Order: sequence, then C-alpha cells, then structure tokens
Amino acid sequence: MAFYHLDTVEKKNILAGYGIKFIHGENVSMVYLDIEPNAVLPEHSHVHEQFSTVLQGRFEMTVGDETQVLEPGGVAHIPPNVPHSGRALSHCWMIETFYPVKAEKLD
Repeated sequence: MAFYHLDTVEKKNILAGYGIKFIHGENVSMVYLDIEPNAVLPEHSHVHEQFSTVLQGRFEMTVGDETQVLEPGGVAHIPPNVPHSGRALSHCWMIETFYPVKAEKLD
C-alpha cells in the first residue's frame, strides 16, 4: 500500500496512557503516538534503531545515561540495544521511526 490516512489506522493500547498507530513498510516502521499526561515509558531496549520526534507537548526522555525534555521539534536518536525510558510531562503527540520493522508490542 502506498498511501495511508491516520484516521483509518487502528489504534492499539499496548501501554497504559499511550494510543499507538503502526504503519509498516518493507524495512521501516512509523509509529504515531497520542500520549496522556504523566504516562510512563518503562526502561527497555531493542535491536531497532529509533528516532522519536515530539510534535506537540513536552516529553522527558532518557537515552542511556542522558536525560532531556523534548518539546515540539525535538528529536531523540536511540541506537540499537541502548536502554531508554520516558514520561509525558503534558499531553503529547509523537512520531517514531524504527529500522528494521518493529513488532506491534513494547520490547
């Protein structure tokens, strides 16, 4: 499929406080997140390289041993197998990109 509209992509609730929509290509996954205030992303790591971009709101993210508050336009790069975690400081909209394709679960 070449074109999508987020209104027609199924929202998954696989993590408390997170509404998550996945779109997968052959090699890359795009993940769209609607995050409630104070929702926590527990520390985890995975084999994927990841970019997380804040579109709206404020999100505190820790990557390895570095913590930063991301605001609209802020981007975090998470290399493969690096522990990371976070917390929404307000209602947030974020986009994440994963290489290779990511399963629709938290890992």
